[in-house]
Amino acid sequence: MVPERIGTEAAFLDELSRVRPGLSARYAGALPGARAAVLGRLWRGLLHEPLPGLTRTGPGTVTTAAGLLLKGPARRPYDLGDVPELHLGGQPWTHPAELLAALGVPGADRLVEDLGNCVASLALSRAGASPFEPKTPEEHEQSVVDGHPYHPGCRNRPGISVAEQLAYMPEHRPVVALDLVALPGRACLVAGPWPAALRDGDLLLLPVHPWQSRHVLPGLGLRPHALAAVPARPLMSVRTLAPTGGGPHLKTALSTRLTSGVRDISPGSVRDCVPLSGLLGDLAARAGGGLRVTRYLAGAAGPAADGAPSADLAVLLREPVTGNVLPVAAVTRPPDPEAWLRAFARTALTSLLRLLSLGAALEAHGQNLLVEPDAGGLPGRLFYRDLADVRLSPARLARHGVETPPVSPRLLSDDPGVLHAKLYGSLVGTTFGSLVALFGQGDRAAEARLWRVVATAAHEASDALPAGPDARADRDALFAPALPAKAHLLARLDGSPPGDSWTTLPNPLRTW
Repeated sequence: MVPERIGTEAAFLDELSRVRPGLSARYAGALPGARAAVLGRLWRGLLHEPLPGLTRTGPGTVTTAAGLLLKGPARRPYDLGDVPELHLGGQPWTHPAELLAALGVPGADRLVEDLGNCVASLALSRAGASPFEPKTPEEHEQSVVDGHPYHPGCRNRPGISVAEQLAYMPEHRPVVALDLVALPGRACLVAGPWPAALRDGDLLLLPVHPWQSRHVLPGLGLRPHALAAVPARPLMSVRTLAPTGGGPHLKTALSTRLTSGVRDISPGSVRDCVPLSGLLGDLAARAGGGLRVTRYLAGAAGPAADGAPSADLAVLLREPVTGNVLPVAAVTRPPDPEAWLRAFARTALTSLLRLLSLGAALEAHGQNLLVEPDAGGLPGRLFYRDLADVRLSPARLARHGVETPPVSPRLLSDDPGVLHAKLYGSLVGTTFGSLVALFGQGDRAAEARLWRVVATAAHEASDALPAGPDARADRDALFAPALPAKAHLLARLDGSPPGDSWTTLPNPLRTW
């Protein structure tokens, strides 16, 4: 029997030989590196997540329920880098999907499939991407080839063929022509002023991703009103695109799993987008500190068969960020890493801790947080985008004289643990962790200096907050012995609840 991962890789190679034969050799050559990259992310999760049937028994050792030893390099939670092989029961394993299957983790079948898909898609991404010097915001977005630095499903794209990945994925630098669907305006859920350019009399013209047109619209009994009507460049999130003619960015529904989540747009997100944008924009201006929130200008969802708004037929219009701006995930190692990180940490922590104290916890990871360099190349202003996963505290907002807008209940929580997990888990665990690892290049002394830079900025920012119980709670949590972090593997096991799963990791700010 052919292992599933070999079947996936062979299927990719077979399709590639038909649709882009010139990439076949590069794809085959990229497979070992893709396996090592995903195995490195998997190893981090095996060491640091509470997975059933596995016990961490040393800095580079995990013991299975059957008593087998899995051995590999010692890894700190924020470490980056490939792992070419791990040893289980004394035998070398080089493929993450095969290794996870051999470990016998209960409920891991779909996660094994995720890892196989991820390896094949990551090899395709590396084969199709070519080195270039990004100059525009869109090119910076497209320079990120490997995806999430810690997620074992960083390039998991099931249901998207090789030809479709080459045509739609940002690292391949395509222009994606969006279709338009025409729907009666009275039947649609609309938030904000819908632009005249996307109307035809009483009809609303909803931009639709061509993958969605092909795979989802027929099941809704719809077909495009206009094909290939809006040429646009895909950004890091794949389903958000920047029209080549300028204007608002378009966040489209793409009803398939990317990384670990299905990327449709809920009716709640459409209803929330304008009032939430207004609140967060106002709070960011009130907080000061150099961070700006990019607002959603409008949103719309067409009706499903029962007349209710459909998550598969929705789009959000977001104000564009122009100029010399790039996502933090696209940052490369600067000439003076400590100076760069100091400027970034001061701006990010000052702004985000002030927003938290006002009642807004942002998910500030490397895709959502963008940086604009100043004249000297150091971080100047920051931008935050994608508001679907923020958390608001009605009690904190009220204490500052701010009324909570009418948004989905899932966005609201007064639980400090929820607020701290949302901000600290993304900002410290993912954003600062990946920057320190990138800038330190495995030199533990250099990494210690970089963490000291971040910790100093965190102390300065928290000390500057107005005194009160919220500030004390936020500070205590920021410098606690452990910080919350997303458990990416745990979230994909059978029986895991919908949404994020969490664990705790040693706090790298604690020692400094």
